[in-house]
Amino acid sequence: MSDSRDYQRIQQAIEFIVAHKTEQPSLEAIAQSVHLSPFHFQRMFQHWAGVSPKKFMQFLSVEHAKTLLGSNKTLQQTSLEVGLSSTGRLHDLFVSIEGMTPGQYKSGGAGLHIDYQFYSTPFGTVLIAATDLGICHMAFCDDQTKALAELNTFFDHATLSQRPHPHHDDGLSIFSASDDGPYAISLHLAGTPFQIKVWQSLLSIPLGGLSNYAQIAHAIDQPTAARAVGSAIAKNPIAYIIPCHRVIRNTGELGNYRWGSLRKNAIIGWEAAQLESERNHDE
Repeated sequence: MSDSRDYQRIQQAIEFIVAHKTEQPSLEAIAQSVHLSPFHFQRMFQHWAGVSPKKFMQFLSVEHAKTLLGSNKTLQQTSLEVGLSSTGRLHDLFVSIEGMTPGQYKSGGAGLHIDYQFYSTPFGTVLIAATDLGICHMAFCDDQTKALAELNTFFDHATLSQRPHPHHDDGLSIFSASDDGPYAISLHLAGTPFQIKVWQSLLSIPLGGLSNYAQIAHAIDQPTAARAVGSAIAKNPIAYIIPCHRVIRNTGELGNYRWGSLRKNAIIGWEAAQLESERNHDE
């Protein structure tokens, strides 16, 4: 995917913009920070995000985030067995979740055969691992050796093979724009019943939308469990498909992310840009 080759510079540019946001840096200054001419940087950023750097940063403002949080006050519990995420053509997603058996969960995947492979995405390299029942692990990574070591930690008694699997293609489809209808993705998750319930609820946050821990707690009918919800979100094993990146602080600040706060900035801004593009296309 050609966009992934741009991601490192995009990430550096976002880091520069966030660090200098009070100064409202010019296009020239941002381009210089990533050692590109303004013309080439503008073209690269427009290709990756679909909007200008200035427009992109508007999607990352606290004011924009607070508006989205306010609009999600009526977020209701959707099916906790099947999640539906997004609107429009991009990222129409039908996700089915099956939990691993208690024995598989407690034993580190004993008896499971897991195929894994590394792939390129608009947000850098991703490691996808799958059993025959679905994707069991999906993680962005900047160091493939560390990413594989983490996978081995989670499934230390499973049989791991580095080879493609059809479920990998299903997972990668979430990064593609298509008019071919919804994508069906199967997940095979190792987690406690509460964790899986939280992860399922995240699928109700639409593309371009944001929520917070308290809203998720209300969505699963456990309004006093915001802290436990936060812990479960931090342990989400499926990057991007289960959109924990769409959960932010009550203040509107984007907060931390298991796969890097800059990557979270990039994803949130990119999704908002894609959604705006969809809306403009439909008008």
